[in-house]
Amino acid sequence: MSNKQDGRIKNTVRNIFFGYTSTLITALLGFIARKIFIMRLAESMLGVNSLYTGILSALSLTELGVGTALNFSLYKPVAEGDTETIKSYMRLYKKAYRIIAAVVAIIGIALIPLLPVLTNKGASDISTRDLTLYYLIFLFNSATSYLVSYKYSLVNAEQKTYIQTNIITITKMVSVTSQIVVLLLTSSFYAYLLTDLFVQLFQKIFVSKYLSKRYPYLEDKDVRPLTTQQVSEVKDKTVSLMWLKIGDTARTQTDAIVISAFINVIYTGVVDNFNMVINTVSSFVNTIFNAALPGFGNLIATESRQKQYDMFKVYRFAAQWLYGFSAVGFYILLSPLIVLLYGQKWALGQGIILLIIIEYYLKGERTVVNNFKTAAGKFEQDKYLATTQGAVNLVISIVLAIKIGLIGVYVGTVVSGLIANFVRPYIIYRDCFNQEVKKYYIDSFKYHIVMLGTTLLCIWLATFTLPKISWIYFIITGLMITVVYNVIFLAFFGRGEEFKYLEGIILSRIKRKAQT
Repeated sequence: MSNKQDGRIKNTVRNIFFGYTSTLITALLGFIARKIFIMRLAESMLGVNSLYTGILSALSLTELGVGTALNFSLYKPVAEGDTETIKSYMRLYKKAYRIIAAVVAIIGIALIPLLPVLTNKGASDISTRDLTLYYLIFLFNSATSYLVSYKYSLVNAEQKTYIQTNIITITKMVSVTSQIVVLLLTSSFYAYLLTDLFVQLFQKIFVSKYLSKRYPYLEDKDVRPLTTQQVSEVKDKTVSLMWLKIGDTARTQTDAIVISAFINVIYTGVVDNFNMVINTVSSFVNTIFNAALPGFGNLIATESRQKQYDMFKVYRFAAQWLYGFSAVGFYILLSPLIVLLYGQKWALGQGIILLIIIEYYLKGERTVVNNFKTAAGKFEQDKYLATTQGAVNLVISIVLAIKIGLIGVYVGTVVSGLIANFVRPYIIYRDCFNQEVKKYYIDSFKYHIVMLGTTLLCIWLATFTLPKISWIYFIITGLMITVVYNVIFLAFFGRGEEFKYLEGIILSRIKRKAQT
């Protein structure tokens, strides 16, 4: 194994370890905080909290892909130790993100008159004044985050995302713990939001000073300007990513807004309970793939196409394994878990759950392709695809939300997502690997058939292991799914080169630890 490859693996493993630790801690605190939130505050407050989170997520559209374009540009100078070029890119990044922070604040303020319209169904018990002040607290947190977040790009380009993970974990621990105490003492939504604001503000000041100390050359005044070609490359990638960002926002960040405007703001909070569980488990899965992303940037900058293709297949194999396993678990156990945690009144119909899980599973498949495409800087080839997806999602979601209710929102999400599942693999197989894309679709068919058969078997077995909703039956069913899914998946795919590669890495690391 080469030193470069060994270094990538070490950083990836470290990123995964700290990512898992972070997810576990924040998940436990998050579920406790959500339980107390539901106990202490009105249903409408949870809906408003979820709606405003969705609005601010949609406002991230103003970033327009600048961060992704500049992150890609940093991979090569970081790999080569070219400090002067790093300084030049980081200065451009800093200027861009200051402008973005101002634009987010301006657009956010301009949206204030729309708040009563978005909350008039289900939040009539909250005054317009309170709705506005709550929103301004959310907006302040969001806009100010752009003033320091650009510095994380250098850490990530060095394949050291664990630094960002650790800072966020500590901040989250302090913030959520403080919010729990505040809710128990005051039952005040204002106090809940302001507690997080002050903790986040302290974090931003600390991060700015810490990363400036870690990379003192970022404070240098003597910074050479980027060449015309370098600026042009960033602009071209940003323009391509702009369309991707617009479409992606319209497809993935608008569900809460559509639900609030056309159905009821309270349902936004109900759905958010399910999303919280999915996002928590998804964080465990995504930690592996996000931790490997900087390594892919380094891999693409230094290795052959064949090596890139071999690593992509390993990456995809791991994704299908983990996303498939968690999707089966979600479909069978998600509703029982919500009932156990929050009560029957917070449950959703199984049809809605099915669509949510289909989107989760297909999103996992897209994550593999998207991450590799991003690391390779292939932004131009499908710059209008996400915009098409976003338009399809909004049209279908709004029309069906009016006609058939909540389930219609998720029909739009699934249908629009499928477009990328078919189109994007063609791009990376053609432009990155010089391979026939039919290989990808054939593998997809095999993975999906095994996934479907295993799901049906687990659903049937769950009729025996989960006769009623209780923690003991829930645990037994979880163990059943774990055994059945993994045995079947490895029986079909465990003899392939992808599994052998992963097995070799694990065994070699165990051997090293045994020798030390």
